[in-house]
Amino acid sequence: MSTYQIDSVHSSVQFVVRHLMVSNVRGTFSGVKGSVHYDPANPAATTVDAIVDVNTISTNDEKRDGHLKSADFLDAAQYPEIIFKAKKVKKTGDSDFGVTGDLTLHGVTKEVVLDVEEVSTEAKDPWGGTRIGAAAKTKIKRSDFGLTWNAALETGGLMVGDDVKIEFDLQFVKA
Repeated sequence: MSTYQIDSVHSSVQFVVRHLMVSNVRGTFSGVKGSVHYDPANPAATTVDAIVDVNTISTNDEKRDGHLKSADFLDAAQYPEIIFKAKKVKKTGDSDFGVTGDLTLHGVTKEVVLDVEEVSTEAKDPWGGTRIGAAAKTKIKRSDFGLTWNAALETGGLMVGDDVKIEFDLQFVKA
């Protein structure tokens, strides 16, 4: 079993949500930290703890970012972190896993499953460290987490979709 820390500089969390029922808006959280205890020979023993800093949200629009941090959406003042804690890990392919865990967002905790792909083998970096990487994805309903702000459109439908796709691109440094 090896312990790895998330390399915040080389990791991010992205999200995609439908906007105006015509296109997707994408955003990124750059402030992700945490650790993984991983044994490739015994994946079921893996543990994952990750924390995302809500205040690092970026959709390439300052006004929208401010609205997303407000009490209408993420309420960053009251809920500054999004937390994921794994409960169960199941191998689903050569380097793929299903990671079931608790996602806490906006003060609400729900079980989600991350589809983890492309867990790399260890590699040495130029600074003498040992690294691994992985990509993961899931889909949630924002309403399940109390994120219900919306506006009705004149043509019918809502301004913001309920389904949110979340993707993690993570790089880890062996502790």
